[in-house]
Amino acid sequence: MIRILKYLRGYLRIRVRGFSPERFMNLCSNRGILLWDIVREDDGYCMYISLKGFWELRPIVKKTGTRVAVLERYGLPFFLPGLMKRKVFVLGMALAVIFWLWSSGYVWSINLYGNYRITDDMFMSFLEQNGVTVGMNRKNLNIGELEKRIRRNFPLVTWVSAKLDGTKLIIDLKENDVPPVEDDEKETAGTDLVADYSGVVVSMIVRSGVPKVSIGDTVEAGALLVEGKIPICNDDATVREYRYVDADADIVLEYGISHTESLPLDYVKKVYTGREKQSRYLRFGSSRLSLPRSKPYLVYDSLIRESTPIVFKKLSVPVAMGICTYREYQNVEYKYTDEEAEAELTKKLNDFLASLEEKGVQIIEKNVTISMYDDRWVLEGGFMVRGPVKKRIPTEKVVIGESEEDDRQ
Repeated sequence: MIRILKYLRGYLRIRVRGFSPERFMNLCSNRGILLWDIVREDDGYCMYISLKGFWELRPIVKKTGTRVAVLERYGLPFFLPGLMKRKVFVLGMALAVIFWLWSSGYVWSINLYGNYRITDDMFMSFLEQNGVTVGMNRKNLNIGELEKRIRRNFPLVTWVSAKLDGTKLIIDLKENDVPPVEDDEKETAGTDLVADYSGVVVSMIVRSGVPKVSIGDTVEAGALLVEGKIPICNDDATVREYRYVDADADIVLEYGISHTESLPLDYVKKVYTGREKQSRYLRFGSSRLSLPRSKPYLVYDSLIRESTPIVFKKLSVPVAMGICTYREYQNVEYKYTDEEAEAELTKKLNDFLASLEEKGVQIIEKNVTISMYDDRWVLEGGFMVRGPVKKRIPTEKVVIGESEEDDRQ
């Protein structure tokens, strides 16, 4: 604290020489003038003295016959006059302080923690609908009301806490870990499982519904495999009513499919010329300020490198500076060689087969040929596969009274 006061009031480092420097220091002590860090140097003494005490030395110097030389100046009274000469620096400092004060009144970042089942996009969309956005004024944010709306709109949230930390809005959530209890007796209109393709049933495990085919049967596309209509019979084996369920079964069909991929004989490839140009820009939020510039080249790619100054990063202010590099290239036509065409078509085929495997389809047999025509390369493939049945259709409803009446007629 004493060092701060000394800096604010200003102090000097002086050298005292002459007939009696010791008497000089004694008289300063008698008059309450503080001297510190006194060091003997050659034929004199070096010491520190306050700026106020320095102006009181004249009668002491005259009385003792000593000479006082100022070696160094310290403190705010000496710093400010030199600073005021640097008008651009002072203006920049003033603008920086004004910007800091202005930006501290807004929310520049929203951080969400504890959400697992509620996605960030869903929650941010909810905040935007309720007027809570990046760049909003802190005065317009009602923390208590926001917490109530979160609990009201998200039943999964059992606890929520929102707080402002500088320019950051931090929202902590706790979701309900207990899964909702589903009603086993939930009524359904009923659905049937039907064949996606024409093929042979190789395996079948039915959990609910009435099976209409057996393992080894050959079925057509759209054929009924498991019906979601379960008959409930009387004692005399007549049907009293039907109960409708969602047919549930693991059924695997073996069937054949075909697939075709094509490739033009020639293609266009980017060849970079090595010429590059750069332009700098300043981004504030979603707005971007850059020097007006026409297109640097006829065809080009853009490479952007962006960074946020540490000051704005600490304040969570979305300000960034970047460099955009434009790289010129030319479109050059090439023709596929046999090896290149085969590799490209094989890659496309592998992507197709990978998509089948993601759906649970097993490849049993395949027959692939690659041919070149006048204007393209063509890959044709025939595959024997085994895949699960997933296609559903609504169950046809039957009214018992009407069916009996039709039988009588």
